[in-house]
Amino acid sequence: MIRSRHRGGRHYRKDAAELNITAFMNLMVILVPFLLITAVFSRLAILELNLPGSSNEPVDPQEQVFELEVIVRQEKIEVGDRNQGLLGVYPNSDDGYDYDALRTKLSELKKRYPKKSDASILLEHDIAYETMVNVMDIVRVAEAIEDESVVRSDLFPDISIGDAPVLDGGA
Repeated sequence: MIRSRHRGGRHYRKDAAELNITAFMNLMVILVPFLLITAVFSRLAILELNLPGSSNEPVDPQEQVFELEVIVRQEKIEVGDRNQGLLGVYPNSDDGYDYDALRTKLSELKKRYPKKSDASILLEHDIAYETMVNVMDIVRVAEAIEDESVVRSDLFPDISIGDAPVLDGGA
């Protein structure tokens, strides 16, 4: 209890205010475990991406290795080998990009090069984020239906992302 003096010489009692932190403690008891749990789940959803390597180095034709490149342009998707050139061009249909043809081509390439696990995805400047994610999913994993269940297998899970080369006449 604190005594204070008021004008006129009278004394009155002023009680010290108590700090009530019960509501704050209840909030912390719920918030801390929630944040810890969501931090673990958000870490699982992260993909590790790499930058594509430089192709300016001269390579002996005998030592050339298959280097998969998927180039996403506004009007088509191109699949190629950095050393040998284009392996397939898939123009857009009225519905948009031809993801089914891309899926088929990548499955064929995986059968031809089973030990290959890396691929480069090169995008033109104004490609939508959703398109990039769809192409990444198709390049990473193949899905097949066996015995009424979906079976997933890795295609090229080690993805590098970069800018697509500018076509002749482009800015």
